[in-house]
Amino acid sequence: MTSLPFAGGAMDLSALKPAPPAPAGATYVTTADDRTFESVLGLSMKHPLVVEFTSPRANAQALSDVLDTLANEAGGAYLLVRVDVDAATGIAQALGIQAVPMVVGVVGGQLAPLFQGTADAADAKAAIDQLLQVAAANGLTGHAQPLAPAAGEETAGPDPRFEAADAKLAAGDFAGAVAEFDRLLAANPADAEASAGRAQARLLVRIQEVDAAGVVERLNADPNDVEAALAVADLEVANGDVAAAFGRLIELVRASTGEQRDTVRTRLLELFETVGGTDPAVLKARRDLTSALF
Repeated sequence: MTSLPFAGGAMDLSALKPAPPAPAGATYVTTADDRTFESVLGLSMKHPLVVEFTSPRANAQALSDVLDTLANEAGGAYLLVRVDVDAATGIAQALGIQAVPMVVGVVGGQLAPLFQGTADAADAKAAIDQLLQVAAANGLTGHAQPLAPAAGEETAGPDPRFEAADAKLAAGDFAGAVAEFDRLLAANPADAEASAGRAQARLLVRIQEVDAAGVVERLNADPNDVEAALAVADLEVANGDVAAAFGRLIELVRASTGEQRDTVRTRLLELFETVGGTDPAVLKARRDLTSALF
């Protein structure tokens, strides 16, 4: 797996904004060919791209499925672009692509190889997360626009339970969304989807209120500043760099005691719920947290 260059110094997260909620059934996956590839690359000036070069001959549908899932779970942190090199021979020749599948990242018009051949979900996500770190470090924090599903594709409608919360989110009223999720949880404390939605909405509330540049500067000056560390971890999770956020807070758990330790532990658990309990980074961080506590 090819390493990507990372801009030196502290990460500037001041431009970070949460992605708007995507319409039901929308996707962050598109295709490109010789005719459209150049215009699609232009989108990399707004947000990162992940480009999968593939072919039906490659028998790599499993990788394509993994990449589709990761792109849609990322919610617009990047756009996945799929190129069939058999149909887009001009692109393959221009870029010197000799074997597929091959996956590259594009940030600000610059291509960076991510990996060649197949990869499992954890490895693919790790490579893409590194690309997102590079993009954020270079000030590229825009979000891809969700695309409508293909014609005739069946999609599930929105869950009516969350209609009010979704409306608040769409309007940018994140505190209002938290209140709507609280209302659902008061009626059914075991509603896991409402609990996860509340955690995500609370993250948006905290990001909306934080001075990103200020907390990064504070943490650079004092790595033991718990309040700043919590805020930076929030920003990192929102930016897709969950491993860094979890690692930062787990080290704080190791170094702290009493009420301070419990504050950090509680935030970690909330961030685990925000990201999702089955995410590989969450599973690893839960093990690391247990080790740090005991």
